[in-house]
Amino acid sequence: MSYPEPRYFGEKGEVNAVFRPADTPAELASPNGSRTHYLATTESTQGEFGLYRLDMAPRAGGPSTHFHRTISETFFILDGTVRLYNGEQWIEAEKGDFLYVPTGGLHGFRNDSDEAASMLLLFAPGAPREQYFEKVGEVAQMSPQERTEFFLKHDTYWTD
Repeated sequence: MSYPEPRYFGEKGEVNAVFRPADTPAELASPNGSRTHYLATTESTQGEFGLYRLDMAPRAGGPSTHFHRTISETFFILDGTVRLYNGEQWIEAEKGDFLYVPTGGLHGFRNDSDEAASMLLLFAPGAPREQYFEKVGEVAQMSPQERTEFFLKHDTYWTD
């Protein structure tokens, strides 16, 4: 394994870092009180990765077992307890716990506790997950064909 091919060919570097203060409001608020922060989107990273902070309300639930064909997904618990599925079993993950799911790996997550929980979600390479987060709450109102197209568009394959 080696470093990727160079993509920057300047001689002195650039001033191009992006800072996001911790108190920046969430880009998405769900009716149940959960909030999603778009820390680094596919657009802002030129497709390298997408990083999101999900602040889950108590008993927010979450997606059941699924996999992705084009992206890996990584979970890092910031606070509270999140149930993570690693393809074999559900794990009670707590602050500081980490789960990496390679492309094609079965996984799921949920907050079943009476307390709020917060975690980082990292998708690599980047994918336009913002559209998924913003529309997934409308799935129940979609026709079966629209639902199938939505999940195919967003690389989400359910096993149930």
